[in-house]
Amino acid sequence: MAVPKKKTSKARRNKRRSHDALSIPAISVCSKCGEPSRPHHVCENCGSYNGRQIKEHKE
Repeated sequence: MAVPKKKTSKARRNKRRSHDALSIPAISVCSKCGEPSRPHHVCENCGSYNGRQIKEHKE
């Protein structure tokens, strides 16, 4: 079994992990009701997408 000859330095380890950070999810504003929602998704508040009514409006 392969065993590393030298200890991996902190700099090399952290360079490898530089792409592992979590990003904030994108948020857009619904054009119909003004509530924040995910882009390219049906609005959870009013049920519209791209100016059309997709789901029934929940009361």
